Amino acid sequence: MTRILLFTRTTGFRHDSIPAGVRTMRELHDAAENTEDPAAFTPDNLARFAAVVFLNTNGDVLTDAGRTAFEAYVRGGGGFLGVHSAAATEYGWAFYRELVGAWFDRHPPVQPARITVAEPRHPATAHLPTTWERVDEWYDFRSRPDARVLLRADESTYRGGTMGGDHPLAWCHERCGGRSFYTALGHTVESYAEPEFRAHLAGALRWVARAR
Repeated sequence: MTRILLFTRTTGFRHDSIPAGVRTMRELHDAAENTEDPAAFTPDNLARFAAVVFLNTNGDVLTDAGRTAFEAYVRGGGGFLGVHSAAATEYGWAFYRELVGAWFDRHPPVQPARITVAEPRHPATAHLPTTWERVDEWYDFRSRPDARVLLRADESTYRGGTMGGDHPLAWCHERCGGRSFYTALGHTVESYAEPEFRAHLAGALRWVARAR
């Protein structure tokens, strides 16, 4: 079975939902290993995994050696899945910005909103209705990703969004050598009990790991 590395280290804000996220990812993939140790990012260790998940990481979480090893891993075909505050991670590392697609800028308070499915022909979105209503923390980004956008926020359904009619929430690309997927969803503990969100994560994980 393909192995997945769950990385949950934070050096800034720490989400209360991380334990729920780890449990969910382990339920979705039996061969998932969780660590907060940046020493796990070595060429030999990373070679054991089909994909690495940055699950609500925050701040600078890797050493220089770890950054070198992780970039080589991705450029060699390794998969990456970033969840929520993975976009608020490693702001000073240009490769990571290219990999994750966009950096977090700001967010309004947690509230209900409507999501529109921009691309229904992806394993992470094929199960979703055309519009999906749920509660989360709705990220604005410093830029729009150069990527295949899968989900967008409908800013007319909540207060505080600043990106306008084109407000990406989830996207994917293969620009860096391996497959990269990012979803801005997953702030709340309750998210990880939602069947639709769990299926969203499962589809994203299958895609980045090239699993069927």
